[in-house]
Amino acid sequence: MKNIVQRGLYFDELQVGSRFLHRPGRTATEADNVLFSSLTMNTQALHLDAAFSANQPFGQRLMNSMWTLSTMVGASVSQITQGTLVAQLGLTDIAFPSPLFHGDTLYSETEITETRPSRSRPGQGIVTMVHTGRNQEDAVVATATRVALLWCAPTDGEDR
Repeated sequence: MKNIVQRGLYFDELQVGSRFLHRPGRTATEADNVLFSSLTMNTQALHLDAAFSANQPFGQRLMNSMWTLSTMVGASVSQITQGTLVAQLGLTDIAFPSPLFHGDTLYSETEITETRPSRSRPGQGIVTMVHTGRNQEDAVVATATRVALLWCAPTDGEDR
């Protein structure tokens, strides 16, 4: 019997222009916001204080944008990088064009925008991807460009 292990994709399996829709979405909760904000020592009243936030421009608490970023990127792992990632090299062009609130559902997608074999690390390749997070009304709530180092597919028939 052959064992099948869930994994993401190897460098050689990714094609520029491919777009991955990561499902299911993730509904943001008050508990997510309070726990994440507390764990990261971000005591911003806009995340934690309902009375304060009610008198601010959005009229309610905002989800911590780092929760939104982390969840958006994290949603891509099982489809793209699970077991195939060597290292995350960087995140750039991070933006939060619309707010995410408690009760909103975050839907994430990833587009592969560039790939190239590593010049210094044989058997590995560098992938640039753009992550986009949208709420249930299709408003873009987060974007980020991510560069990652991934394994190439093994040539000896064994999994890494």
